[in-house]
Amino acid sequence: MYALRAARCFDGEATVAGGVTVLVDAGRIAGVEPGHPEIGADWQVLDYPGATIMPGLADAHVHLGGDSADGALDRLADYPDDRLQAVIGTALRRHLAAGVTTVRDLGDRDWSVVAWRDRQRGAGLAAPLPAIVASGPPITSVGGHCWAMGGQTAGPDALRAAVRARAERRADVVKIMVSGGTMTPGTDVLRCQFTLAELRVAVEEAHRLGLPVTAHAHALPAVERAVQAGVDGIEHCTCLVEGGIELPDALLEAIVSAGIEVCPTLGKTPDAVPSPRVREMMRRTGFTFAKRQAFAAGMGLRGVRLVSGTDGGISAGKPHGILAAAVADLVAGGLPASKALASATSVAAGACGFGDRKGRVRPGFDADLLVVAGDPAADIGMLAQVKAVMVQGSMVSGPGWPSPAR
Repeated sequence: MYALRAARCFDGEATVAGGVTVLVDAGRIAGVEPGHPEIGADWQVLDYPGATIMPGLADAHVHLGGDSADGALDRLADYPDDRLQAVIGTALRRHLAAGVTTVRDLGDRDWSVVAWRDRQRGAGLAAPLPAIVASGPPITSVGGHCWAMGGQTAGPDALRAAVRARAERRADVVKIMVSGGTMTPGTDVLRCQFTLAELRVAVEEAHRLGLPVTAHAHALPAVERAVQAGVDGIEHCTCLVEGGIELPDALLEAIVSAGIEVCPTLGKTPDAVPSPRVREMMRRTGFTFAKRQAFAAGMGLRGVRLVSGTDGGISAGKPHGILAAAVADLVAGGLPASKALASATSVAAGACGFGDRKGRVRPGFDADLLVVAGDPAADIGMLAQVKAVMVQGSMVSGPGWPSPAR
């Protein structure tokens, strides 16, 4: 049994100052007490002066099979199984070192991450690692974005069958590529890959089977089509058009009223260099990273339910374990720090299907906890200053652990 004591707590929604003691027993949060009360000798007390206790983070958009180097998705199709398993394990350890205790994988190859998730849920993994939510291979058009992951599909009957296959594999969410992407040669980020009728078929079948649907959509027409089809989430939601970024008021209102969760996939390393395909997209649209920060934060300020995710693993500029940078980007764009922090804790946990047990510091919730230096609500940079990580009541951080492989 642990008693974690710190100067304050971010509970998943707001910061509670004045000292806090979080009690952990049998993998759950047993109590959250103000100040530092006297407790029994059975409790192991862990003091973190000046620090903040908060929920473990949830990265709602990762690709665990990506090796965090340029060309990651291009190589994924050719990895031998042992290499792919090593990449996934390294990715999970990098996330954990950064305080991420839940990951949502939105595109694997040959159900590899789904298999990891199944072993994890069956207690087949010895070391504590982030909880995994998995989509399996994304549904895409023939030759479409991320086709090499194995999800190429064409026509209404095939779309229904693809959704049923994901239900049979017990996927947690259906991912569908509504627009092209910059990581797949031959696809156009400004064009749609499915008709509205096709999307409606996929969404209706998924909802019939009890599965949520999240849509990869960069182009404005793709975002519009995804909303009209009734998706539950939109990845990127960049709203790109030739020459700029546009979000009509009616579309914004539709996203808000439907409660669609938007994951803008921010976050990058300070020395990130755009690939030639990304540079071409920037030329066509006038897109800059500062504009994307402001656009994403602006959606949140206008009522869109933002979820933080990184697209981690797809390149050297977007490696695994940089969720703190994605949260900081929202703040840089103008979103209040408390909302940005919620996007990576309580809101992200809800998007992952864990809203009733993760993402908050609350009695009865899983003891997935993060301790960071200072107060991230006052200085968002503190979110990257990890002092301790706990997963399901097990302390997994400490000097030199884990050592993120490169």
